[in-house]
Amino acid sequence: MKKIRAAVVGYGNIGKYVLEAINTSPDIEIAGIVRRDVSNIPEEIKQYEVVDNVKKLKDVDVAVLCTPTRSVETYAKDCLANGINTVDSYDIHGGIVNLRSELMKVAQANNTVAIISAGWDPGTDSMIRSMFEFMAPKGVTYTNFGPGMSMGHTVAVKAIKGVKAALSMTIPLGTSIHRRMVYIEVEDGYKFDEVAAAIKADDYFVHDETHVMQVDNVDNLKDMGHGVNMVRKGVSGETQNQLFDFNMKINNPALTAQVLVASARATMKQRPGAYTMIEVPIIDYIYGDKEALIKKLV
Repeated sequence: MKKIRAAVVGYGNIGKYVLEAINTSPDIEIAGIVRRDVSNIPEEIKQYEVVDNVKKLKDVDVAVLCTPTRSVETYAKDCLANGINTVDSYDIHGGIVNLRSELMKVAQANNTVAIISAGWDPGTDSMIRSMFEFMAPKGVTYTNFGPGMSMGHTVAVKAIKGVKAALSMTIPLGTSIHRRMVYIEVEDGYKFDEVAAAIKADDYFVHDETHVMQVDNVDNLKDMGHGVNMVRKGVSGETQNQLFDFNMKINNPALTAQVLVASARATMKQRPGAYTMIEVPIIDYIYGDKEALIKKLV
């Protein structure tokens, strides 16, 4: 069996777990790792080819983009235009439709495939929300995150001028309402009040109740644990009071990485274009013989 060759683009929290997930996948192998600084390679990845541009790697089938959300479009377009499929965990819900549209044009023009927003939310939670929707077409679904560290929000805070280190925690208040607790170390020469105001004005935080606090050491607060509770109360046909309840407690980057790797597998089975996870047949994410999977799972 010819294995799918995957490049890991970015080697931070998610990139490390992606490497682990690929190494435990029987049908995927590492084509190489892409990172900005190739002069200082961590010991655990010296066995792989490490480059500063994916185009320097050979025979790459798919690039797993472990980059900040706001740089996903640039990296994805470059890979897709060079004949490489992509998967990413883009997590700005309001930007997903536009990203899909932008990558669709590039993917179709270059006979490649992109699966976008392939994490757990957006991602696998989106799939569960979709199931809830057809199980009870009339009703309301509430998605409650946390309590836990939000990687996307944390990365967004780190990008703000004056932030030396950061942690963004998501606290569920119920009925899809959340509080953001942001802990930061401030760079010398910057005023805390000004940095805090910039954080609260960022698109990641402007729609939620956000509290910013200055601490001496962010690392003392970090915990990768997270979770979600999704509830739908609705109507099946004309029958009321249907209640669905889904709960999950997770290691955030580990689950995101596993979903990315499953989506990398799924890119090899789609027609050229850009897709969200709910558009891809669920069986395409799973390794194994199709008939055997149907027999096992149906």
